[in-house]
Amino acid sequence: MNTIWQFATAGALRYGRGCGMLLPDVVANLGVKRPLIVTDRNVSSVAAVRAVLSATGLRHDVKIFDGCVAEPSIAVAASACEYGKSYNVDSVIGIGGGSNLDVAKVAAAVLRYGGQPADYFGFDRIAGPVLPMIAVPTTAGTGSEVSHSAVLTDTDQAIKVSTLSRWLRPAYALVDPSLTDSCPPRVSAHSGIDALVHAIEAYTNRDFSEMVDLDPQAKAYEGSYPLTRMLAAEAIRLVGRSLANVVEPPGAADARDDMALAATLAGMAFSNSGVGIVHALEYPIGALTHCSHGEGNGLLLPHVMRYNLDFRISEFATIASLLGVLSDGLSERQLAESAIEAVELLLDRIGITRRLRDFGMKKSQIPEVASKAFQIKRLMAVNQRPPQLSDLNAILEAAF
Repeated sequence: MNTIWQFATAGALRYGRGCGMLLPDVVANLGVKRPLIVTDRNVSSVAAVRAVLSATGLRHDVKIFDGCVAEPSIAVAASACEYGKSYNVDSVIGIGGGSNLDVAKVAAAVLRYGGQPADYFGFDRIAGPVLPMIAVPTTAGTGSEVSHSAVLTDTDQAIKVSTLSRWLRPAYALVDPSLTDSCPPRVSAHSGIDALVHAIEAYTNRDFSEMVDLDPQAKAYEGSYPLTRMLAAEAIRLVGRSLANVVEPPGAADARDDMALAATLAGMAFSNSGVGIVHALEYPIGALTHCSHGEGNGLLLPHVMRYNLDFRISEFATIASLLGVLSDGLSERQLAESAIEAVELLLDRIGITRRLRDFGMKKSQIPEVASKAFQIKRLMAVNQRPPQLSDLNAILEAAF
């Protein structure tokens, strides 16, 4: 039995409205002179982001790659790397949603060690520190600002692929909720439900003490332990309280603040404890159907919760309470079951697609999706209930 766990996150974290304007101070503290900003055209045009960029004091030395897109392909990341190489940049600043931050992470690795993005796929394939990276999220969901992973889409194989390394955690994370104020309802819904999935999977995954004798790739995560459960629980509570309020107008500032914090806390939790079957299934589904990562995760969440229910009764009962379910008169199992119902009500309230067929997926594609997901051993190993391939097929059938 393992008796030791460890925790890691971004090198430094600043949170609060207006902290994005501290970017010049952070750049100065890093001592870098030629940063590459990785973003997309939509984000770079947002007034709040333009104000942050104009305040850097490095306008003549900053290079901006704004070619990122949602669910970025390997080719997009390679383009960012080539752009950075041409200017001999010495640092990377990722600004935007999780897709932008993930491309920035890959660029920070490739620009430091050379090669191509694919050279670093998998766990622990980066030799040491990457270029100094600053993460400035403009959505509240992925937690990429504090995580050790970057996800790209392999369009040839129709699956999402991950690079995981302790060296990918940003040197600084600036979590400024005001940068999320302009997020449209759909983006807020998809990113916000992603944070809930991160938190629930981190909270209910296999205990750290059981994470022994696993495939080396499974060592990307520690399993669930007291600190990550505490972080995940608070993230679940904040999402339950505020996600619907950022999707439904007017999207009050206090709800935006809650969700920005929830996303970061969930990122801290899952990047140590791991995500599980929900993410494993979404990777091929997202690549196949081009649904957003958050919406794909949200659709799958209640189905995976039902699969895991009997192995995590106590944890699901707690999740129900965190989501605001009253426990009066309910047995622990009934309360646990109500957690799934609470999630489904939230999905409907914020407009998450509920059937895989509505993504354009065909029933005949279920075996292929299940098979690809089953090969992601680090995610299979961390789930408390060890899945068989037939289990994944059954979950997809239920979600279809």
